[in-house]
Amino acid sequence: MSTYVITGAGSGIGAAVARRLHARGDDLVLLARDAGRAKELAAALPGARTLVGDLAEPDRLSWAFSHQTLPERVDALLHVAGVVDLGTVGELSLKSWRQQIDVNLLAPAELTRLFLPQLRTARGQVLFVNSGAGLSASPQWAAYAASKHGLKALADSLRAEEKENGVRVTTVYPGRTTSPMQAKVHQQEGKEYDATAWIDPESVATTILTALDLPRDAVVTDLMVRPGG
Repeated sequence: MSTYVITGAGSGIGAAVARRLHARGDDLVLLARDAGRAKELAAALPGARTLVGDLAEPDRLSWAFSHQTLPERVDALLHVAGVVDLGTVGELSLKSWRQQIDVNLLAPAELTRLFLPQLRTARGQVLFVNSGAGLSASPQWAAYAASKHGLKALADSLRAEEKENGVRVTTVYPGRTTSPMQAKVHQQEGKEYDATAWIDPESVATTILTALDLPRDAVVTDLMVRPGG
């Protein structure tokens, strides 16, 4: 049985991954933004442990964790949570820029720093769920893409730094996936949302589990997942 720390386990890809790992008996530690959300996650996945920490306030994560019990061993840290707010560079507020960079980049960096001792002990894995926007930026996606480009840089640097410690680092780049975030994107784009037109979160979860379960003699460094058909 392995121990997985997961952000974004409440919906979309994160929820699909958490359900799959829970079903096979792995030990889950789910990050929640507040006590109420932690209670909901624990009820949905009986036996899972929770940690409370708001990704929108990455500078307070260390303080929040100092008042809670962290797992002694972490086999994998899965960064799945993310936020998006579209807008042109000329219109997007500084508050929106900060929120996306805080949640999508700075919080994963800080969480990784805080859990690195446990990951090194386990010779574990850090997995980042990025986005196609982490490879190229489109109009109105500047802030989100900047945060995801930064996340790619974080993963690439971490991979090189932690190789000698046996910590594997994987980035998954899903295309548009059915989720509440995708519904919000369509609303901001002024488009009708058809959930069946995009990747099922279970399909992305399958690729993530493949990367996690890969034998120790190899590592999936970067994995793109695109809508089929």
